[in-house]
Amino acid sequence: MAKWLHSTSFADLPSHLILEVLTSGRLNARDLVCLELTCKMLGGSHELYPLKFRSLVDFAAFQLCISHSIYSGMGGESQKQLFDRCQGKWKRILRFLQLVEKSSNIVETSEGNMQIATGRYHTLLISNASVYSCGSSLCGVLGHGFVTTQCVTFTRINFPPSIYVEQVSASHNHAAFVTRSGQVFTCGDNASFCCGHRDTSCRIFRPKLVEALDKIPCKQVSVGHNFSVFLTRQGQVYTCGANTYGQLGHGDTLEGPTPKIVQRLVEIGSVIQISAGPSYVLAVVNDGRVYSFGSGSNFCLGHGEQHNEFQPRVLQTFRLKDIHVVSVSAGDEHAVALDSNGFVYTWGKGYCGALGHGDEIDKTIPQPLNSLKNHLAVQVCARKRKTFVLVDTGIVYGFGWMGFGSLGFPDRGVSDKVLTPRSLDSLRAHRVSQISTGLYHTVVVTEQGKIFGFGDNERAQLGHESLRGCLEPTEIFIQNLEDESTASESESSNL
Repeated sequence: MAKWLHSTSFADLPSHLILEVLTSGRLNARDLVCLELTCKMLGGSHELYPLKFRSLVDFAAFQLCISHSIYSGMGGESQKQLFDRCQGKWKRILRFLQLVEKSSNIVETSEGNMQIATGRYHTLLISNASVYSCGSSLCGVLGHGFVTTQCVTFTRINFPPSIYVEQVSASHNHAAFVTRSGQVFTCGDNASFCCGHRDTSCRIFRPKLVEALDKIPCKQVSVGHNFSVFLTRQGQVYTCGANTYGQLGHGDTLEGPTPKIVQRLVEIGSVIQISAGPSYVLAVVNDGRVYSFGSGSNFCLGHGEQHNEFQPRVLQTFRLKDIHVVSVSAGDEHAVALDSNGFVYTWGKGYCGALGHGDEIDKTIPQPLNSLKNHLAVQVCARKRKTFVLVDTGIVYGFGWMGFGSLGFPDRGVSDKVLTPRSLDSLRAHRVSQISTGLYHTVVVTEQGKIFGFGDNERAQLGHESLRGCLEPTEIFIQNLEDESTASESESSNL
């Protein structure tokens, strides 16, 4: 038996076992393509699957698609449209679904799993379950203790040895981290209870467990201006912190000292993604509907008016047109959504061309971004008067206010306006996997695990010690782990 196992290749296994491996869910679309190219048996015809499929790998991709949570939640017409958009290629459909699913969380690169999150004047990075920070902060958002107010290069944050971080969110004054086990840690200024702890007497300079959620496993967190939103693995939403505009979604304006469930969303359905703006929230439900609540300023809630909403309210534009939304991004003064066919929609304040429609006119309800309709978008990212769209080929499109070079176009002035989507040609060769933009800086992660940043670096938010700013994408390097160990020991002795 041992001799047979030693001499048998993957292609020699029984067909049903091969199909079992291919559909296990542990392989991504790129893995399937590599297998198909390197193994003739996987690329040829076979009695194990219907003739309408090109290969065993194609059939495996189909099986993974129909079992995927996004695809299974789509209506028949939406599924057909996506099939046509992807030229009937199930591997491309699978890649689209997987890229969208990872856009708010960890992405797979050749250097391991990574995620980037930009705050006001700082940046957080997850690399293989370790968390790094760079930039400036007086309130503890860097996570290195009260003696550290600036990190000029990416420096690892010390978590307990058994803690592996899988998702992070950054705001101007606090940060939140979700671990592999579903626990949530926060650090920063807790004056408005935004960190989820009742004690507001002092700032939190190192990540601290949110005890109120300890028995409620979470999968995503999104932080706004002095408030936080938590998404559980069961699809429920909890909020805490400031509530001046009803951004906690409880029907009132009372501060939330600890995370509390948004009951209205429980009645509506299972939430699959959340995004917090400065004082409002967007939530995507598994049936493709979008709900918003909080401040109605700049039409960010998408209801055609600027009234505050104290409880989640559905965006009728998407519902009435039967548009199945899969991802949203809540910017400072505008918002962006991505539907199940890779189409992009923007609404809110149009100043500086942040909506990408070739003008600076406000859009009171979601409008399709027709200039990108020939591309299959997989991630949308909005922040201060600028927007980025990542398409499935790894190309990034940006538009809005250059803001100290944070759009990444070296041929434009630092205060120029880009009114329609334009590709970042300097990143074309790198195939971007994820993008995040802060107030005046932007950072991307590539498929090769490289990190590039551009924009303002006055406070070292790009992780470069000597540069004041970068008008075009410049590679960022992570500090040596040995150096970090020494720095951590030195820091501990000073506390």
